[in-house]
Amino acid sequence: MSTSTGERAERAEASLLLDDQLCFALYAASRAVTARYRPLLDELGLTYPQYLVMLALWEQDSISVRDLGTALQLESSTLSPLLKRLEAAGLLRRERRPGDERSIAIRLTDAGAALRERARDVPPAIGDAMGLTPEQDALTKQLLRLIAENVGTA
Repeated sequence: MSTSTGERAERAEASLLLDDQLCFALYAASRAVTARYRPLLDELGLTYPQYLVMLALWEQDSISVRDLGTALQLESSTLSPLLKRLEAAGLLRRERRPGDERSIAIRLTDAGAALRERARDVPPAIGDAMGLTPEQDALTKQLLRLIAENVGTA
């Protein structure tokens, strides 16, 4: 079944509409979700990127800077200032790893570990704001991870 020139032209024209752009939908959703996080994280004294660092550390304390950067998909030049600010706030400390002076381990302080309890209300509040069913939430994460994987390997 062949496609007429008119149909191809119509599809090409439609593909330039802003509402037809998946990238814009992702961008708008990301901005909206990040904005929704802001007041919740302000109460914790964290920015969104700092919150991501803390989530990773609450999951795995004593992680190398390199592994943390890989987990968060952040370059060292972006991660280092985040870590310095969190260290200055007394939430983590950076230590040279014994046996490998080039590797730096990131560890939570007692204050950083205690902040986890105060952060427990953040995920449910964001989940409520999104208004997704558990199935929609799981599917959305699956699709976004697939997009990231596919685009990242392109």
